[in-house]
Amino acid sequence: MINWDNIDTVLLDMDGTLLDLYFDNYFWLHYLPQQYAEAKHISLDESKTQLFAQFSQHRGTLNWYCLDFWSAHTGLDIVALKNQVKHLIGLRPNAIQFLEKVRQSGRKAVLVTNAHRGSLDLKMQQIPLHTHFDGMFSSHDFGLPKEHPNFWSRLHEVVHFDYPRTLLIDDSLAVLRSARNAGIGYTLGVQQPDSQNGSMNTEEFIGLDCFSSIFPPEI
Repeated sequence: MINWDNIDTVLLDMDGTLLDLYFDNYFWLHYLPQQYAEAKHISLDESKTQLFAQFSQHRGTLNWYCLDFWSAHTGLDIVALKNQVKHLIGLRPNAIQFLEKVRQSGRKAVLVTNAHRGSLDLKMQQIPLHTHFDGMFSSHDFGLPKEHPNFWSRLHEVVHFDYPRTLLIDDSLAVLRSARNAGIGYTLGVQQPDSQNGSMNTEEFIGLDCFSSIFPPEI
């Protein structure tokens, strides 16, 4: 699947790649609509209608990932609400072992997420993955989502990776296409980002089922 001899840097998404996307799907599709319905004294169906319309409008933009934006939009403290269900945050199988083996092989492991810093900090408190990375970056640090074609050049100014010798693993097809078009040499999709849902069609990208299938060779 991967020729590790040609890879120096591994860029990894967080939600749906290292972490189970179940937490995020549950929060945005179920828990937040419930809380919004109670706060606005409307039905759950009306709450979902209003919120999902806004989600569709902003999906793929920096606003979609910005907790400050959604706090202002809903009038609710999104970080505080996420804290109420943080016990649902979980790892995808063999994620930590993969990170350990990447570092042990002498390669760089870099977290590159669209998650807002409020969400990133909460998840690192719950599952301290930060010790396994050479760097951790949110797209909010650069003012562009990973879907934007200029994101990768801004990241490159900080990380200095070699485009052809870099692997990106991400559950977003839009992000994978953006990275590929920017010159990232190797890209892998994630077949089942949410453990409670079925497999995702990774289309033109090779799909990763479990990290154990791509452990790099030890030095």
